[in-house]
Amino acid sequence: PSGEANPRGKAALMKALEIDDSLAEAHASLASIMFWYEWDWAGAERGFKRAIELNPNYARAHHWYADILMTLGRFDEALREIHEARQLAPLSPIVAMTAAELFHFSRQYDRAIEEYGKALQVDPDFALTHLWLGSAYLEKGMADAAITEIKRSIALSGNDSFYVAALGRAYAVTGRKDEARQVLRDLEGRSKRTFVSPVGVALIHAALSQKDEAFEWLEKAFEERTEWMVYLKIDPPFDPLRPEPRFKDLVRRVG
Repeated sequence: PSGEANPRGKAALMKALEIDDSLAEAHASLASIMFWYEWDWAGAERGFKRAIELNPNYARAHHWYADILMTLGRFDEALREIHEARQLAPLSPIVAMTAAELFHFSRQYDRAIEEYGKALQVDPDFALTHLWLGSAYLEKGMADAAITEIKRSIALSGNDSFYVAALGRAYAVTGRKDEARQVLRDLEGRSKRTFVSPVGVALIHAALSQKDEAFEWLEKAFEERTEWMVYLKIDPPFDPLRPEPRFKDLVRRVG
């Protein structure tokens, strides 16, 4: 869980910066914790900028900076940063995938699908790219293609719970509600033995129009400071919940 992992990471990074404050990698990694866990948006942006200042050729700093800009809806700035990252790391599958995500989260699904295809040329077996390609197909109403890609991502990820949750949501969105409920039961059982992202469970409930249950799991995600909460503002699966005052309050509390 984020509440256990990130404080340990932050302590190590602070020690690293005590030894050498000029480490771009440490500044970028510390900024990533400020972003994904602490939700300190201004502090994270300063940290990514500092990392880039120290090492303009550090692709990961540009990549992560693009991520935070994307979550804030600053897509044009994010596009410039991910372009820098791609120039520096043309064979990075996650950088190529993030370039496609920018179009996905700005609702340009056809362009996103095209860019996910390019990302799969970099690494045909990168699970995250298959997951987001499937999600883009789902937003386009291409049910069979969506489920095929998401199942592929599950196999490549070793049955990771977040990927399984995406399949549950796909089943719910495409009317296969019994299968969606079975995925929910499986994940809730799994959560008693190991970490399961509450956001993934929440999104299945949202797709099943079970809003109260969705918000219960989102509150759990808020309490645990689950990473995916930073995408509340832009991620399409949250759209069914956006009109709700509870959702607006959640976005406000995440910052």
